[in-house]
Amino acid sequence: MEKRKTYEESFEELQTIVKEIESGSIGVDALSEKVKRAGELIKFCKEKLFKTEQEVNEVLKQIEK
Repeated sequence: MEKRKTYEESFEELQTIVKEIESGSIGVDALSEKVKRAGELIKFCKEKLFKTEQEVNEVLKQIEK
């Protein structure tokens, strides 16, 4: 995977892939690659969301002290 994108960039690329798949504009040969890329983007987004949630919870704990 190329250099890490932001969450927003990754989510936007994922939305584009989903639209292409739904519209049927992707040929069978490219479909496998698009699905693999979508999987990478989903993993990255999930990890980013989890890490952000942990960071927010840590900040909230510090505020409560």
